[in-house]
Amino acid sequence: MSLLFSPFFFVSSQCQHGCAVTGRHESELPSVWLGDSRRARASAEPGVQGEKRSRRCEFALSLPSERLWASYLSLLTSDFLSNVGGNRRWMTLRAAAESRDHRERLGTLSEARRGDRERRAGSSLCGSAAAVLLLSPHVTGAAQRSPTLGRERTAPQQGNGGAVREQAAAESLGAHSAARGPRRGGLRSLADPRSGLRRSFSMKIFKCYFKHTLQQKVFILFLTLWLLSLLKLLNVRRLFPQKDIYLVEYSLSTSPFVRNRYTHVKDEVRYEVNCSGIYEQEPLEIGKTLEIRRRDIIDLEDDDVVAMTSDCDIYQTLRGYAQKLVSKEEKSFPIAYSLVVHKDAIMVERLIHAIYNQHNIYCIHYDRKAPDSFKVAMNNLAKCFSNIFIASKLEAVEYAHISRLQADLNCLSDLLKSSVQWKYVINLCGQDFPLKSNFELVSELKKLNGANMLETVKPPNSKLERFTYHHELRRVPYEYVKLPVRTNVSKEAPPHNIQIFVGSAYFVLSQAFVKYIFNNSVIQDFFAWSKDTYSPDEHFWATLIRVPGIPGEISRSAQDVSDLQSKTRLVKWNYYEGFFYPGCTGSHLRSVCIYGAAELRWLIKDGHWFANKFDSKVDPILIKCLAEKLEEQQRDWITLSSEKLFMDRNLTTTS
Repeated sequence: MSLLFSPFFFVSSQCQHGCAVTGRHESELPSVWLGDSRRARASAEPGVQGEKRSRRCEFALSLPSERLWASYLSLLTSDFLSNVGGNRRWMTLRAAAESRDHRERLGTLSEARRGDRERRAGSSLCGSAAAVLLLSPHVTGAAQRSPTLGRERTAPQQGNGGAVREQAAAESLGAHSAARGPRRGGLRSLADPRSGLRRSFSMKIFKCYFKHTLQQKVFILFLTLWLLSLLKLLNVRRLFPQKDIYLVEYSLSTSPFVRNRYTHVKDEVRYEVNCSGIYEQEPLEIGKTLEIRRRDIIDLEDDDVVAMTSDCDIYQTLRGYAQKLVSKEEKSFPIAYSLVVHKDAIMVERLIHAIYNQHNIYCIHYDRKAPDSFKVAMNNLAKCFSNIFIASKLEAVEYAHISRLQADLNCLSDLLKSSVQWKYVINLCGQDFPLKSNFELVSELKKLNGANMLETVKPPNSKLERFTYHHELRRVPYEYVKLPVRTNVSKEAPPHNIQIFVGSAYFVLSQAFVKYIFNNSVIQDFFAWSKDTYSPDEHFWATLIRVPGIPGEISRSAQDVSDLQSKTRLVKWNYYEGFFYPGCTGSHLRSVCIYGAAELRWLIKDGHWFANKFDSKVDPILIKCLAEKLEEQQRDWITLSSEKLFMDRNLTTTS
């Protein structure tokens, strides 16, 4: 702090007391620093010359040169870095503080030559002031430790014997240096004391300057980063321009039917993407999707869905529910759905819109820990349709916990009580999306002929500890608030000699199968045994399908049904990419691919009925184009069905 205010203090003081102040400060400087012409006191020449020197000093200090200020700023930077790096000082202080023996002899030499320096004292005082201006905080401490400085202030003026004493001091100093040998960092030659002192002093300043440039650069770097962070915090848009935004639901986001309206967004920022071109893998259309993903993607929030569904008539008109096509084959084969969701109301709304038909039945189970706005949005959706309802019992769902399985069972129980005589039930989550139209799905389910569709394989060694050890739900510092943690307590064998198989949480079950599990004590005992296992929904359904006597049974000795063979869900794992399916063009979440638009054709042609995961914040075009292709397929299949029905009627009439 003293270094920061030293130049201003010095200027104000010299204005009051003249160059006498300079003389007071220069006495604190080592003799090596001041040189031959910078150690005379201001009181040596009183009168007019002193006044002239005062005016010159005042002018020099009032208008310092650029070099002087550059030196001051360099020292200020070094002082800051020395405090940070361990209180290190400039090497020039070492040059100013020579060894005791050298300082004593230099003091004698200074006294001998004082008479010669007095003639040039007027021009030297301002130079002394510059030295004090730069080093006054540091030199003060050095002056107190120097035994020579006090002698300099009280030494009497030299007369004609000054030259004799000067020669004697030079000889003595030269002899002493020769006896001690060359000293690192000391005077290199004393044949000419003045040139030796000046060369040594210049050399040390030169070395110190290059030694501290790295510290100065580091300080400037940190200062620049701090200024940039400050500008970023102040939201200086000229320096940090914001990314262009992309509205996933442009017509709704700019309409009064949502809560957060983006009326300031211009229409030309939209990208008109041709979904047929994406399906055909046209580079231009794929490039458009990549450009959109670089923008700030904005989708409807939960509050927007609440506002959009607050008026059911307006909502159904906006989404075009009345325009959905349905065939007689679909009406005679209703499907039930169990949706276990907890976030992203707009994704759930799009999923329901894609799978909705008036003759189907839908149960929504939302997590009790979900945000209130999400719950209101789900309740509004259920109120707008007579065949959509909220589960009668809601669970606080935890990851890999029995509560996830219990949520599905709650919906299955409610679906059995409904008046709709559904044929099959399919469970979904909020990030699923269909790959088949409802017409195609009905055709596939009819082919099952009462069988079930799910994954069931013998457990690998890596998954044995999931159900051979007792697990407790504990709070862990991971992504989830609570997680089942394995203990050292071993579990007993499954009841009724049930053999464990593993699979996934996704299923397609017949109504007969669902009725059986709710009315069988063996299944109830197995469910109770699974409560303290890890992720029980991934072995519960896969094991039940192997239980003898269950509707749609798969024999224990039968071959495994992998996730690729089961058409219930298409999930792309990153460690299988390149082997069983192409690479992911979107992103990954816990080793699972979040699909990109470039995978549209592969998703539809793969043959699965549903896929996971989709996220509009990762790639909004894929969901839009997939929904468009499903509607196109639904129209085509219904048209073909009508033509076939017309042909059959003509054949019947002709016969």
